[in-house]
Amino acid sequence: MSREHDGPSMALIVRKELHLSSGKIAVQCAHAAVSCALMAKKNEVRIMERWQASGARKICLEVEDLASLKSIMTQAKSAGLITYLVKDAGQTEVAAGTITVLGIGPGPRNSIDALVSDLKPY
Repeated sequence: MSREHDGPSMALIVRKELHLSSGKIAVQCAHAAVSCALMAKKNEVRIMERWQASGARKICLEVEDLASLKSIMTQAKSAGLITYLVKDAGQTEVAAGTITVLGIGPGPRNSIDALVSDLKPY
């Protein structure tokens, strides 16, 4: 396996059934990525440094619904990975408190890939 597949990764998982605009998805994914990175900077310094040094890999994927998103989050937490759920403020496209995106990582790429390998790219 090449070194590029060994570095840390981050997954941003979007709820497909919400039919969010591309701009809204970008902002919600940004919220997840920044929040996950801040958590890693505080609690997982070494993996954060490795993630940044290796290009800060991120992938954006989709799930069908909230139940699927929560199931992946439970698995990610059980695996000891950083997770962050984005809950919208409700000022534009969805009601306040709507969960839109799950961020996972940065964390070991093989651990994250094991959780999300069945998901389609967004």
